[in-house]
Amino acid sequence: MNDITKDSGSPPLPSSPAPEGRKTRSTGRLGDKIFLGFSRGSGITLLVIMLAIAIFLSVRAANALSANEGNFFTSFEFDLNGDPPYFGIAVLAFGTIVSSLIAMAIAVPIAVAIALFITHYAPRRLSGPIGYVIDLLAAIPSIVYGLWGALFLVPHLEGLYKWLDDYFGWTKIFEYHDGAARSLFTVGILLAIMILPIITSVSREVFRQVPAMHEEAALALGATRWEVIRMSVLPFGRSGVISASMLGLGRALGETMAVATVLSTSWDIAPSLLDSGGGTFAQNIASSFGEASGEMGKDVLIATGLVLFVITLIVNGAARLVIARNKEFSGANG
Repeated sequence: MNDITKDSGSPPLPSSPAPEGRKTRSTGRLGDKIFLGFSRGSGITLLVIMLAIAIFLSVRAANALSANEGNFFTSFEFDLNGDPPYFGIAVLAFGTIVSSLIAMAIAVPIAVAIALFITHYAPRRLSGPIGYVIDLLAAIPSIVYGLWGALFLVPHLEGLYKWLDDYFGWTKIFEYHDGAARSLFTVGILLAIMILPIITSVSREVFRQVPAMHEEAALALGATRWEVIRMSVLPFGRSGVISASMLGLGRALGETMAVATVLSTSWDIAPSLLDSGGGTFAQNIASSFGEASGEMGKDVLIATGLVLFVITLIVNGAARLVIARNKEFSGANG
């Protein structure tokens, strides 16, 4: 009886391992150990380099800040060779943030639109060449952008400036007082062109990773092409677009030679974005480094570099928080 019961019974189910205490262990292969060690060492090395940069900037900046006779955050003057030095970052902070925001406002919508066109609208024989041309923009050196901006963009923006003054001059933000278009607005346009390929390239790759079943399901429900993009593609690629935008913002914040070539530096904050003058952290460091006399003058510039370093860390940290909050809606956490 017992034998019949054993023979006629269903095959035993495989025992499921206990979920608790389950750990991922190395297979013991030499290649896995080498790769693990290399990856871990690379991460630690990066942290050490970042820490070394932060310590160097902080120590050298402390010397300048302790000798500074002006208010570091609100002073408009910048005398790095004074005895003692008298400097502030108000103009530099304003110019860096405003020019970068102008660049982002122009570049992000255009870059996302180009990425959507390449991945969902353009035929294959056309999408490849367009993507290739966009990627080529990233290979152009900054000084070439600066020369193009100074010799071509600045003279041809006078008409746009007059148009903005005619229709939006009453806001005082777009009031134009003639003169060369060497302003923060011009810098923002130039930076937008420079960061466009970065945002477009990353966004394009993110949109290509959208699961086909999401788009097919939307089409089966009768959605139009734009509705498919709005309901399936953009929510999935939101985190990727944010990451791409932060990469572009990082370059806009730290761009040096192109800004130094185009911008007419002045230590004043003009109410209009079309007025010549202004400055940014990176541009000021590049243009003033040769004039810095002695260690104190260089320490003053390093102090402004520390502020740019902190701003970049804050921007990237905020981007990581935004991405983490939107990750569950993007399908990237699967």
